[in-house]
Amino acid sequence: MAQTRTGSFPLAFRRGWTDWQKDLGNVIQFAKDNQFEGIDVGALDTRELKQVIDSGLKLGTVDAKSWPALTSSDAGKRKAAVQENAEYMKAVAALGCRNFFIVFVPEKHDAPRSENFRNLVDGLNQLSSLLKGSDARLSIEGWPGAGPYYSSLACTPADYRALLKEVNSPIMGINFDPSHLIRMGCDPVRFLAEFAGKVVHVHAKDTEILDDDLYEHGNLQPATFGKPHGYGGYHWRYTLPGHGQARWTKIFQQLKDAHFNGLVSVELEDEHFTGTESGEKRGFTASRDFLTSV
Repeated sequence: MAQTRTGSFPLAFRRGWTDWQKDLGNVIQFAKDNQFEGIDVGALDTRELKQVIDSGLKLGTVDAKSWPALTSSDAGKRKAAVQENAEYMKAVAALGCRNFFIVFVPEKHDAPRSENFRNLVDGLNQLSSLLKGSDARLSIEGWPGAGPYYSSLACTPADYRALLKEVNSPIMGINFDPSHLIRMGCDPVRFLAEFAGKVVHVHAKDTEILDDDLYEHGNLQPATFGKPHGYGGYHWRYTLPGHGQARWTKIFQQLKDAHFNGLVSVELEDEHFTGTESGEKRGFTASRDFLTSV
């Protein structure tokens, strides 16, 4: 099976939503044929999850459920989301997959961030209590959310630090994705210097900062005479690993030093490779080839 050169971390990929990837059997076969050790999937039922496991592949992450409701200002709705996730996570963890992918996208994007944060802390502390005795843990990704609010929580070092302090629980893990940090201007290497010990899963995705577009349009306003890049903005775009700014050898060395033992999973969001089955498959295999070399 394919592994990173530095750290010997097994490689996987995150299942997408295009037509060829809607067939789970097709995705499983592609992964096996191309030496991937696992796949990340959505919130599938246990029958489909067993299909992956029985194929010999690992489940990198399984999506948690009802993300926005965990920050709801309605205590009853928040409690219901906690209960739903606790039941699902226990059932999935019993199959051997313990990492649950989640982005803390709030229910009310225009509510004060401090209010959404308080509601989230309450929801996660409830969830932590219900998951005691289970191997389940969250794999929290720092996607900042869609404009104009960019309202997701736990994306920046300050947010992660505060949340880990308020929810001091073994269920709390980080889905490290350097592409979001680079986009926001946060150094991913410095981030790992502080948080590598909490990383439970890695997304292999990169970000290219487009200097000419940055000069033309700046980093604040929408471009008057331009359009945003696919999977990107006016002066940046998500890319395959190795096509952007991330220092992958340094990143893998930091993870190795922190005794990371999870999967490195390609998340394909690159306008040069998406949109066709052949292009997406090339994107996955090109990412694999790069990651085995660094």
